[in-house]
Amino acid sequence: MDSLSDNALMLQVKDGQLDKLGLLFERYNKNLYGFFYRLTLDQEQSEDLVQSVFLRILKYKHSYHGDGKFSTWMYHMARNLFADHYKKNKKMGFKESPEMADKYFSNDRNAETDRIQSEELDLLQQAMNQLSFEKREVLVLSKLQEMRYKDIAEVLGINENAVKVRIFRALKDLKAEYLRLEKGSIAN
Repeated sequence: MDSLSDNALMLQVKDGQLDKLGLLFERYNKNLYGFFYRLTLDQEQSEDLVQSVFLRILKYKHSYHGDGKFSTWMYHMARNLFADHYKKNKKMGFKESPEMADKYFSNDRNAETDRIQSEELDLLQQAMNQLSFEKREVLVLSKLQEMRYKDIAEVLGINENAVKVRIFRALKDLKAEYLRLEKGSIAN
């Protein structure tokens, strides 16, 4: 059963074989979690949003036609769900967990290297948080979720050239923001 394509599984879900949704969940829950976590920086919210996507898939299974990639249809649904969530909450911020703080004080031989890498990743995340939602979203889809331009274009409802331009501009802005934050942290 695992060898069935995503489209075939979703078509079976559409036909009432709801147990097949579990296979799709196994295939995509980690990727969706990563997508949401990079946008919210909140573990619980991200887990809830993943569950909500699969509930929506179940609710709107009748709208799936199987003519495109399942993952594109799913990410389009995830994007809409996140937009609804974002409008409702209007808050996003960096949350540091106790586990994150423990990384700074580790006794490992490479603790200093780990600390530096962690600080660089923190700066990168802070720079990402300074970008507009649209720029963050396109970077998460292309660089972190590794979606192809064609698939991103389908999810966003724009053409591939527009995706390329958005990614280029988002990367340019991310670099500028990262350098600004880095300069500020060196001054402190």
